Amino acid sequence: MLGDDGHAYGVLTMYEARKIADEAGLDLVEVSPTAQPPVVKLIDFGKYKYELQKKAQEAKKKQIVIQLKEIQLRPNIEANDLQTKLNHCAKFLDDGDKIKISMQFRGREMSYRDAGMVKFKEVIKQIEAMGAVVEADPKMMGNRIIAILASTKKPVKGPAKKEDEPKVDHKSEIKEAKKA
Repeated sequence: MLGDDGHAYGVLTMYEARKIADEAGLDLVEVSPTAQPPVVKLIDFGKYKYELQKKAQEAKKKQIVIQLKEIQLRPNIEANDLQTKLNHCAKFLDDGDKIKISMQFRGREMSYRDAGMVKFKEVIKQIEAMGAVVEADPKMMGNRIIAILASTKKPVKGPAKKEDEPKVDHKSEIKEAKKA
């Protein structure tokens, strides 16, 4: 039997172990039931469960979740619109998220799927230049072309706090400028 402070009581009967646990106001928990004789420990079981719960919560806080963000394109997208979509991709990649790019064809556009695939591959090359790797190659699924890209950067937990920079009161600066 082991005490809550690490003290080894030695081999005791169950009656003696329970008596010591009751006197200390602690619980008797079986640590190693397969050992001969079985090993038990004196602990406050409620406190032990609470500490396990806190450790699990802390581990959950530190865990980083990678999300799958989708960017939808059309085969006849204009250059400025495409640049906006690429800017969104760059932001997602900086956050460490994966990107699902899809190009949808409607009606008459279906007859120009080959030209759409060429444009789609050009877009993927531009995104790869931003620091991405292709996880799933472009595939035609019905009336869509779909590809999945992942960031090569490690995901960040959250926005970095700028504690080094002093706070600037712009209102007081404006008042001083008006007085002068």
